[in-house]
Amino acid sequence: MPEHVVSTPRFTYGEYCLWAGDERWELVAGEAFNMRPAPSRRHQDVVGGLFTQIALWVRHGPCRVYAAPFDVRLPHGDETDEDIETVVQPDISVICEARKLDDRGCRGAPDWIVEVISPYTAARDHILKRTLYERHGVREYWIVHPLDRLLTLYRLGAHGYAPPLMCEARGTQTVTVLAGLSIDWDVSFDT
Repeated sequence: MPEHVVSTPRFTYGEYCLWAGDERWELVAGEAFNMRPAPSRRHQDVVGGLFTQIALWVRHGPCRVYAAPFDVRLPHGDETDEDIETVVQPDISVICEARKLDDRGCRGAPDWIVEVISPYTAARDHILKRTLYERHGVREYWIVHPLDRLLTLYRLGAHGYAPPLMCEARGTQTVTVLAGLSIDWDVSFDT
């Protein structure tokens, strides 16, 4: 390899599971992303408000909701868990197919993912993860901006994500993948 070419190490979920320490990491196509610094209090308040509403809604149905840290493994095909090169920890994951859940987390695309952005993760959430979630078939993807109270919402159609819906995170917002659920933003942003 020429000297001026820098090779980024590639990792698998098997290696990721062996890493020591309390740091949180994500892998996208084998590239490691550190999830620090810890999210702000405002970020955690919004995640908590959203999670509570979703958890109350899904408690008697087939869907389950999980908050980070929760490993979502996104395989290319039928490779073993140890060989998977993409594992993410969305702020909120909703999975409606029990076969995707195991003691390690979720293997395959959740039905709905919510990322509450921070300055450290904004570009990755808007660009890298949007493309990743679309490719793997996440049916609904919400990006919440906690300081601006802005929602960017993607819904999967026959040809990928439709153009995003961008709106203020005020009033209520209908969740397409969980028919009948509307998120009350005042509850989510109650501080």
